[in-house]
Amino acid sequence: MSEQPLPIGPADIDAAARVLAPFAVRTPLLSFPVLNERVGAKVFLKPEMLQRTGSFKFRGAFNKVFSIPQNKRAGGVVAFSSGNHAQGVAAAAKILDMHATIVMPGDAPLSKRERTKSYGAEVVLYDRYNDDREAISRGIAEKRGATLVRPYDDPLVIAGQGTAGREIAEDMAALGLSPDIVVAPASGGGLIAGVATAVKARYPQAQIVVAEPEAFDDHGISLTAGHREPHPPAGRTICDALMALIPGEMTFAINSKLLARGVTASDKEVGAAVAFAYHELKLVVEPGGAVGLAALLAGRLDVAGGNVVIVLSGGNVDADLFAELVA
Repeated sequence: MSEQPLPIGPADIDAAARVLAPFAVRTPLLSFPVLNERVGAKVFLKPEMLQRTGSFKFRGAFNKVFSIPQNKRAGGVVAFSSGNHAQGVAAAAKILDMHATIVMPGDAPLSKRERTKSYGAEVVLYDRYNDDREAISRGIAEKRGATLVRPYDDPLVIAGQGTAGREIAEDMAALGLSPDIVVAPASGGGLIAGVATAVKARYPQAQIVVAEPEAFDDHGISLTAGHREPHPPAGRTICDALMALIPGEMTFAINSKLLARGVTASDKEVGAAVAFAYHELKLVVEPGGAVGLAALLAGRLDVAGGNVVIVLSGGNVDADLFAELVA
């Protein structure tokens, strides 16, 4: 019996890169002596908080929304998200002159809700712990004839996120270096699935590691089990962008094949990483975007003497929380 092909491949990411080129920011790789000296490795940070809307999510959202045929665009788009995917979809819809409705948890940071509205999107709130956000979103989409833009389990979204990995591979090659370890966070797993696909195509020896909050390590649990497993139901974390219950079905089909392992960081360690990025590197990173850096600083990665790439996935942090973390 032949093995099922993966949902996307490098050619899909190349196609997404062509779509995104006029619209997305090509974020650089940044290296800082203070970080390199602290961990004893050459570390490169991929600062996706410099991306349009403040996170990598714009990449996948725009690639998906752009693909909607002109005769289907009048119904608009619907998405469910705690904030970063919401903003990515809202911004993409605005660029393409489409209406966007975003279903967001009522406890999402106010800054993310307001930023989503600032792109012209309609925001519908739900209870994260009692309501089914996907069912709510499907109902709105069916009623309005809109296109549902999923946050991760969609080939076009995964391919769009993968352009971040494509840029990593190209920039490391331009430096004449090979990445030993590439670390990215995961909620549903779309970012790391895309990054893994792109990086492993050029550097098959590279280890791709998923970073998660301690209480939401469903990818690490699932990789160990060999199948999708949810995290413990009592989990809570300051990493609001990384609170998916279980890895995506499509994304895990990729990640189970390409990822080496998972690492975690506690909320305290994540807070320390946010503070380190601000005070030492002059970068504003949201907690969910800093979990890979947190794992590195906490010694969860064996990086001695190697070339390490850490994806900082976003910078959309609530001002009050940020002030508390960097104080």
